[in-house]
Amino acid sequence: MGVLIESQNDTAGAQGRARKPRKRAPDRERAGYWFVLPCVIFTAVFFIVPLIMTLGMSLYNWPLMGVASFAGLRNYIDLLHDDSFWAALWFTTEYTLVVTPAIFVLAFVLAMLVNRAGRFVGLFRTAFFLPVVIGLTTASLLWVWMYNDQVGIFSAILMQLGIIDEPVQWFGDTNTALISLVVMILWKASGFTMVILLVGMQAIPQDLYDAARIDGARWWAQQRYITVPMMRRTFALALVMAVIGSYLAFEQFYVMTKGGPMNTTITVVHWIYRASFTYFKLGYGAAMSVVLLLVLLALSVVQMFLLRDDNE
Repeated sequence: MGVLIESQNDTAGAQGRARKPRKRAPDRERAGYWFVLPCVIFTAVFFIVPLIMTLGMSLYNWPLMGVASFAGLRNYIDLLHDDSFWAALWFTTEYTLVVTPAIFVLAFVLAMLVNRAGRFVGLFRTAFFLPVVIGLTTASLLWVWMYNDQVGIFSAILMQLGIIDEPVQWFGDTNTALISLVVMILWKASGFTMVILLVGMQAIPQDLYDAARIDGARWWAQQRYITVPMMRRTFALALVMAVIGSYLAFEQFYVMTKGGPMNTTITVVHWIYRASFTYFKLGYGAAMSVVLLLVLLALSVVQMFLLRDDNE
């Protein structure tokens, strides 16, 4: 009898010891909150608070020097009749429609090239990604020098090849200025999108390609029926980031064209900068920023909806 009671006590003690780790769950949750807290603070300080301040500022007539006065929705009403803003928004949309597919296609090709294992694949990955680490302002200044009609290398090379007879003023015409900017951004930003697509490609199991190859599927069929469907979420992320980056373009236009020729290459952010710090209308610039935020939010939602998985 005593042995039975002792055995029952040992069993109860073992069960009690087995149940003790469950009490640590709240501690783990609290630890998770502590790990997330720095990100929450960073987001609140550098995004949420400035967003609230921008929303409030957009309701005021807020000069750079002087006392702000409440204006209600006046800035938004004036924005509806601002032809310069809509012209800048249209040009930014045109630029986005040109540069985003170009970046995506070039980045996809580069990702396909460096996805396979090879002797110098690491070197090529580094070379393709290297322009990303260069500051955008520095890259813009570098390309301004290369596009220069007097000392630039592009006009000199084309003249040596006999393609042109005299130096080209690349920023003297709206079309050539836009093409020049797109070429520079392709060189600068394709490496970043390449890395995103490369991660998505390497996440696809190799067994799927092996099975398709055994079934007789050619390379194009493998990409169409395996790579593209499996990378839908990766495509959505890359496209959203490319579109947002294109709509927020500022440095390359400010450095390379300064809005010219004849103010035909002014982007939305460039016009916001002019309204805020050239014409000293901070409230009006804040209203344009809010409208731009809404446009980007709508575009992101549409892209995520179109590129969602069947289960989402």
